[in-house]
Amino acid sequence: MAHISSKPFGTTSEGTPVNLYTLANDQGFEVSITNYGGAITSIKAPDRNGNFADVVLGYDTLDEYVKNPRYFGCLIGRHGNRIALGRFTLNGETYQLAQNNGANHLHGGPHGFDKRVWSAHAEESGAEVVLQLSYLSKDGEENYPGDLLAKVNYALTPNNELRIEYLATTDKDTIVNLTNHSYFNLAGGGDILGHQLQINAGSFTPVTKDLIPTGEIREVRDTPMDFTAAKAIGADINTPYDQLGFTGGYDHNFVLDGSKMKLAAELFEPKSGRRLRVHTTEPGLQFYSGNFLDGSLKGKGGVVYEKYAGLCLETQHFPDTPNHENFPTTVLRVGQKYEHVTVFEFSTV
Repeated sequence: MAHISSKPFGTTSEGTPVNLYTLANDQGFEVSITNYGGAITSIKAPDRNGNFADVVLGYDTLDEYVKNPRYFGCLIGRHGNRIALGRFTLNGETYQLAQNNGANHLHGGPHGFDKRVWSAHAEESGAEVVLQLSYLSKDGEENYPGDLLAKVNYALTPNNELRIEYLATTDKDTIVNLTNHSYFNLAGGGDILGHQLQINAGSFTPVTKDLIPTGEIREVRDTPMDFTAAKAIGADINTPYDQLGFTGGYDHNFVLDGSKMKLAAELFEPKSGRRLRVHTTEPGLQFYSGNFLDGSLKGKGGVVYEKYAGLCLETQHFPDTPNHENFPTTVLRVGQKYEHVTVFEFSTV
């Protein structure tokens, strides 16, 4: 039987208590999540010999998550990824958001959903356990319009699947793009350059030097962006290529096929035999290879996170979508329901 437990994880500077929840199934697979930023703090998965290791980056304490500049494991919103110059127009009105990534807006601003305490409710229903998180983002928070009620359900299945369901409604037209920013390392340590990655996308969105999409949708064929067949992440990571906006690695959006549930990516670590499959209803996948990690951060157990210590596979709508009419819209209108599902399926080979 699966079960869920909780324990205190600290108190914010405003005096709000925060908890750490651990979801576990009868296979010994465990996922720990804090309701501060909805962050996944730990995923303990077996290798091909049955040995467990923590396969995500993170911190040991609440204080470190409060000061966290890297979004380890966090829920991202109200609008994930970058928005050029922090500016968008909706219904004829222009909104100016925080410019917290150079001249651009990133991941909902300096006090986005990753810096909020979410209400939490745990449910056990036999073989599956669910942590339900909810947060009311008020009209004008980070200068986004509308009261947005966001709900995120983390469910752990008997088959070592972590299913994340994103839901939202608004009382005023707004923009929404929710995702999770976990950094994976299926080896449980070292770098991710030897991981084998396949992304089921025939095209991507090229970017400028500050990682803002140009608006073009380009085929991956004959470029370093081609992951249509599995290859080592390090194979082409230093290959120069026009308009990739390379920052010593990948930080790019791949265009997936439609809005139905599909297999978006498959990650495999040869030595351990661990495999991660990512299924999603989202139209995009941001692959980030941990380029901005620089050894200045110490994570769980005092481990120093060097460049390429972990990678992100962020299911999403495209970066800077509000400023590109040819991208799938992130506008959520009054009376509509925002609903997307992503499944992280862990196994061994």
